[in-house]
Amino acid sequence: MKEKAQKKAYSNTVYGLGFVGAAIYYITHATGFWMGVVGFLKAIVWPAILVYEVFKFIKA
Repeated sequence: MKEKAQKKAYSNTVYGLGFVGAAIYYITHATGFWMGVVGFLKAIVWPAILVYEVFKFIKA
């Protein structure tokens, strides 16, 4: 049970760091306020965007 909790904590940490990095990237590249808002929303769903682009790349 303890091992499962440690794995979950690790994956939450990785997602959190990825979220912060994606949010910083998208917001700093935004050209206006609403593009910054869209960038923040993209940062929330970055894993789905990543998987979609990988599947598109490998033509799955």
